[in-house]
Amino acid sequence: MEKQLHLNLLASRPPIPGGLQSGSKMRMGPGRKRDFSPLPWNKYFEKMEDVAVQNDNSTDISFLHTVFGSQGPVLLLLHGGGHSALSWAVFTAVICSRINCRVVAVDLRGHGENAHSLDVGKVLEALYGNHVPSLLGLCVIDVVEGTAMDALNSMQNFLRSRPKTFRSLENAIEWSVKSGQIRNIESARVSMVGQVKKCEEPLSSPGISKSIVEGIIEEDEEDEGEEESNNKRKKEDDLEVKKESLYTWRIELAKTEKYWDGWFRGLSALFLSCPVPKLLLLAGVDRLDKDLTIGQMQGKFQMQVLPQCGHAVHEDAPEKVAEALATFMVRHKFTEAKGGFQW
Repeated sequence: MEKQLHLNLLASRPPIPGGLQSGSKMRMGPGRKRDFSPLPWNKYFEKMEDVAVQNDNSTDISFLHTVFGSQGPVLLLLHGGGHSALSWAVFTAVICSRINCRVVAVDLRGHGENAHSLDVGKVLEALYGNHVPSLLGLCVIDVVEGTAMDALNSMQNFLRSRPKTFRSLENAIEWSVKSGQIRNIESARVSMVGQVKKCEEPLSSPGISKSIVEGIIEEDEEDEGEEESNNKRKKEDDLEVKKESLYTWRIELAKTEKYWDGWFRGLSALFLSCPVPKLLLLAGVDRLDKDLTIGQMQGKFQMQVLPQCGHAVHEDAPEKVAEALATFMVRHKFTEAKGGFQW
């Protein structure tokens, strides 16, 4: 879903008291067990805060994770549908080691319910008052109007193919990695925490699947010879799950279908019309639509393809994305490199 990254030279705010895609399977060497335990947000971000945004008839809450350095432009990070600000966690740690910058990752809590009325501009106004300066640059990550519109017809089938419940956070993280939704295990361990929540209804209540198997991950093909052992372990897991709270998706994306067209229609023309330096990062060159192909040939934006990534490019390859963006920002003199970063 839509992921945009705006580069704004914003004045640093005083600190607020408080706490600091389908794809291939990943394989490990024999005897090594992968750790699917969740990672805390404050390993990557300094602060976490709520920002109330007043709309005509309601008050929306935007959830922020921030890293404020002493200097440099602010990277305003917007996540994709169903994700959260935590999807930028690993990328944030890398980019802050490459260049002088500050990060504001916005978590659109209303995404899927009232996100259509949540104006990111109003979030910035709530943060910075009347001191929001001009846009310096724009980066769009693997979102192209033409291919996005074509994919909408199969989106409901994709959403129905996902498990409805997970027996634990670890199980959700394991599924995200083995299904290829997120190909970087570190990113999955922090990002999935923001995508799922504990079920509010008991297991036997309507609306919660009684089939715990939906949340069980089948072993890789190389383990098929141990099917009998796996079935035994699965039954034991089922018995254990019934004693635990289940987890389900935080956002019901299927219910946002009426907004999908508006998220993408006209996006390519809008991107090309922005009078600032632009960067388009893609997981594959075949994703370009007609408008962007013409714009790229005319030199209206810089494009870079990062192969062997799923749709969540900034999660699958956070170091490559950080390097591309850092190089883009230093080249346009938005900031300066640090830590020996060679651009």
